Amino acid sequence: MSEPQSGVTRWTKPEGPDPASPTALINIVVAQASFVAALMFYVGVIYTSAYYGHFHLSPFSLGLGFAEYVLQSLHLMTFPVLVSAVVLLIALAIGGRRPRQALPGGVVRGASHGTSVLARYYWVLVVAGLLLLVGWWQWQLLLPYRWAGPFVIGVGLLLGAARQTDVDQPRRLRDIAVPVFAAMLFLLWSVTLAAGQLGERNARHDARHVDERTGVMVFSSHSLGIWSRSPGLRHQVLGEHVHLRHRYEGLRLIVAREGRYYTVPVGWNATTDSVYVIREGDGVRVELTPGVHE
Repeated sequence: MSEPQSGVTRWTKPEGPDPASPTALINIVVAQASFVAALMFYVGVIYTSAYYGHFHLSPFSLGLGFAEYVLQSLHLMTFPVLVSAVVLLIALAIGGRRPRQALPGGVVRGASHGTSVLARYYWVLVVAGLLLLVGWWQWQLLLPYRWAGPFVIGVGLLLGAARQTDVDQPRRLRDIAVPVFAAMLFLLWSVTLAAGQLGERNARHDARHVDERTGVMVFSSHSLGIWSRSPGLRHQVLGEHVHLRHRYEGLRLIVAREGRYYTVPVGWNATTDSVYVIREGDGVRVELTPGVHE
């Protein structure tokens, strides 16, 4: 609003929330925390789906909760991933004009110059990422690093968007929002591939060392019909006068949910052997024993 006083027009600042107020800061923290929690939930779903999928199980049939998915996502928080994330954030931070002027030191100036060069030729990273994608998609090249293609493309697009801070000519919001949105999609794709690959790799490792997992001994009043080609699974009848006369040994626990024990025999093979779901109740008792550690 304006108020004429002595021929001079004075403009008053429109009222609105102060960006530095505690309420605004709390809203920002809550929004960022919600985004991080949603991302961790998504990563946890991808990881658990790949992990339990190797054992012919679905995490949705296990009834895992939100907190359990979030905790499973922490498997992806490895040292190389954290270092890559920090390097990416630093590169984007010093890619703009204002951070470079604020950071002293020859090393920082050199890193800033290198980032500026990468931002100027960001399309090289995008092309390199596309070549990695084609190599993986068509010829199955670099399968352990199939996440690298989308990651390189996403980094290239982000550097291209950060380069806009060095351009004197103002750009429209759409010119910056589109590459940033595309970069986020490629980075999310990269995280998806990495989480799935890590879940599958950990499942294969646990399957090779399944004898180290918690042992399961089952006592039953009647035969459960558990049979396997694996010589590690043993069935013994304790006697006619014993109530829980059938004893099964040589099983290892994959996961336990709501009274159900998902087990595999020692020497389990993903392509030929089954996963046995044992429910504890009347006539069935389950005992857990330590795994074998060499």
